[in-house]
Amino acid sequence: MAISDSFHIYDTTLRDGAQQEGLNLSVHDKLTIARHLDDLGVGFIEGGWPGANPKDTEFFQLAKRELKLKNATFVAFGATRRPNVKAEDDALLRALVDSGAPVVTLVAKSHDRHVELALRTSLDENLAMIRDSITFLKKNGQRVFLDAEHFFDGYSSNPNYALEVVRVAAESGADVVALCDTNGGMLPDELSEVVHEVLGKSSARLGIHCHNDTGCAIANSLAAVAAGATHVQGTINGYGERTGNADLVSIIANLQLKKNQQVLPEGKLEEAFRISHAVAEVTNISPSARQPYVGVSAFAHKAGLHASAIKVDPAMYQHEDPESVGNDMRMLVSDMAGRASIELKSQELGINLGDDKAVPARIVERVKELEAKGFTFEAADASFELLLREEVEGKRPKYFTIEKWETTVDQMQDRSVTSRASVVVVARGERIESTGTGNGPVNAIDNALRNGLESIFPEIKGLELTDYKVRILEGRLGTGAVTRVLVETSDGQGEWSTVGVHENVIAASAMALEDALTYGLLRKGASPE
Repeated sequence: MAISDSFHIYDTTLRDGAQQEGLNLSVHDKLTIARHLDDLGVGFIEGGWPGANPKDTEFFQLAKRELKLKNATFVAFGATRRPNVKAEDDALLRALVDSGAPVVTLVAKSHDRHVELALRTSLDENLAMIRDSITFLKKNGQRVFLDAEHFFDGYSSNPNYALEVVRVAAESGADVVALCDTNGGMLPDELSEVVHEVLGKSSARLGIHCHNDTGCAIANSLAAVAAGATHVQGTINGYGERTGNADLVSIIANLQLKKNQQVLPEGKLEEAFRISHAVAEVTNISPSARQPYVGVSAFAHKAGLHASAIKVDPAMYQHEDPESVGNDMRMLVSDMAGRASIELKSQELGINLGDDKAVPARIVERVKELEAKGFTFEAADASFELLLREEVEGKRPKYFTIEKWETTVDQMQDRSVTSRASVVVVARGERIESTGTGNGPVNAIDNALRNGLESIFPEIKGLELTDYKVRILEGRLGTGAVTRVLVETSDGQGEWSTVGVHENVIAASAMALEDALTYGLLRKGASPE
């Protein structure tokens, strides 16, 4: 059998994932994410619930025309017919047929308490609803999966009834019955035992759908697979209501890299990092740096002891090769750094330290000295590279010198606020005075610098300040305060971060901006003085 049918990777980001607080997807967003998921090579993409709301209805109409999937099968989601209504007369079941989706996933109650209190019907009628709905959709040529909602809680409350739901679904023609840990309260050993028991008492093909309320959604999914489930549902990046759904990226990577079970088409896992972050851009939810496998910190090393070992063999402190998921190893430079950290980081930046052992030792001491004053280089690679070049080449790359700056902030009678800045810079032997305005004093200094330097360095026009962070650090005496500023800049092809530290927030910002423009000019190939 093909990978997509012998073992199912089933993505529900566009429905279950979209229920995450603060996540709002437009129809265009859903189409874009679907294409990314297809590029990853998942077997099934659940698009949403046609007929239940205007957005999902529109999405399915557009998907018919615009969504050309290469790897995945498109799935519509819906519920079993309403109590005491014929399947063919149920408007939402009709909408599932009209959706044109080749596969339909139906959600059904498997917990007796939910049947009686939420559906307000009898246990027998619920079974009839499952049977009639599956039969109706199968007659219309659609493949049917069933999500047995609240299955594990239902199995604990009334195992015979929960099993009857699985049996009726399978006998009615459901290809898969996914056991849902809807409340996310299960633990791996308990869940594995239930899946094993259900497999022993039914002929159904079982799937698993886990939520992360105990922090065990990934582990629970893997435990279900180990017990015999051959269909795994989840969302990319673990999006979902409350604490989220099982993160499909981690599940896939664990199955392929740890269990040698090929669940994606060949070569697709290497796209995981790119696709995870591409989807995060669409959702406008910052990706977790510490996300397993694809977080930017997943293979980042800070301790000098680790760096020494990694220099001999990366496997000593990395459980997998980061390239297996399209990620990279990163060395973080901090006051914990040793010589090996500096050597590895310089290699990463493409700077040759030479054979003089005193150079990395000198850089280590300088980093520790600066970090003691409040600087941080693990989040400011560009500032560190400038420091590195200064130590290795004997001088810092320099394009201009800021002689003076001053800012004013005025509130007018209409309560509007205006920020102005003037700077004096020296570049190419020329002394330049320039001014700028902005939505704050830092923005005003940035604009004043650019206004003054663009005539000499036209490359600056392509640089854009994209992020600005301020952190107040306690003074050593407990009464003063030191401000650390991190600035992120982009030239359209990449981004870099710089740091400034001073008792005055504007002075710290000016330091970070000077580094940002200097590094940007270096990237653009401008010749320093």
